[in-house]
Amino acid sequence: MTSISKPILLSPPHFSDEELKYVKQAFGQEWIAGRGENLDELEGALSNFLGIDHVVALNSGTAAIHLALVLLGIKRGDVVLCSTFTFAASANPIVYQGAEPVFIDSESETWNMDPELLVKAIDELIKIGKKPKAIIFVHVYGMPGKIEEVANICNHFQIPLIEDAAEALGATRKGKKVGTFGDLGVYSFNDNKIITTSGGGALVSNNGDWIERARFLASQSRDRTNYYQHSAIGYNYVMSNIAASIGRGQMEVLQDRIEKRREIFAYYKERLGQIEGVKFLEELPGVYCNRWLTTLLIDREITSVSAETLRFELEQVSIESRLLWNPMHRQPIYQEKQYFDNGISDHLFSSGLCLPSGSNMGAADLERVTDAVLKVLDQVTRS
Repeated sequence: MTSISKPILLSPPHFSDEELKYVKQAFGQEWIAGRGENLDELEGALSNFLGIDHVVALNSGTAAIHLALVLLGIKRGDVVLCSTFTFAASANPIVYQGAEPVFIDSESETWNMDPELLVKAIDELIKIGKKPKAIIFVHVYGMPGKIEEVANICNHFQIPLIEDAAEALGATRKGKKVGTFGDLGVYSFNDNKIITTSGGGALVSNNGDWIERARFLASQSRDRTNYYQHSAIGYNYVMSNIAASIGRGQMEVLQDRIEKRREIFAYYKERLGQIEGVKFLEELPGVYCNRWLTTLLIDREITSVSAETLRFELEQVSIESRLLWNPMHRQPIYQEKQYFDNGISDHLFSSGLCLPSGSNMGAADLERVTDAVLKVLDQVTRS
């Protein structure tokens, strides 16, 4: 009888005793939903950690992007530029507003939106009378993109910048946290992120009026009356107090989680980085990546192994991995939309793989993953 190995997941949640302490507190206070102490404490902890004045915790990062667009007055027919190499949640809120997404390809050094291609897109759209009303810039896999350049471009053209740092909590450029360079910043606390509230997110800004407006909209836009009155269309986007209690405990171990994921990256790079045809994404000078997921590129011509073959073979031994993001301009729902392409995101999708990166991985787990990767490459080489 063949034994089945325990699955190694891509990025499972990692809990400590701190979360349970605050969860019990919330239960003891009988304050499960609605605004409570844990929600206030979570927002305060995020504000202090990020060095930004105003934070509203929400029930998803998607909600945060949607509210950012609402705050900026994005409406039907407006053009919004968005990174193409990302998860669909970065782009879908554009369509919620009836606006038109236009996708921008990546540069090769960080895999994030290419500033040169961004300028080209803005110039071409202005020429036809469709000046973009906002830009959604995404930091993928926890790797900070060239956000200073993009922010300067936005300032030059007077286009608001929404910074999607859903995957990049704790990552920095020149000591400044990503997600705080733009007019509005977005984070995710989904169950596969660096820290989790089971599901959740946050919208941040140094503009207090925007965040207070977001808080109002997120709670169904209920007016301050002693009866139910609504003078604006609102949304059910509030994070519950019980979810915030999880996040409050997670914030206390955030830096430990980041350091562990960076150690995981270093381990993979040491054991696999010398293989011809295997390449890891490196940090630029002044950049600190949270290494949410360790990613690699595999050159099929050199290794005779595709990213999909490697993913499949790892799956056979109960190791979860994932291909890199399939670009938005290749998605069935968006393939008719305009995009500015240089071929990089297509190459990343066809050549890249995310390896298991959970901060609760032990030494035996890491060894098992790397041994499995090496075995696949060795088998192909021998055949």
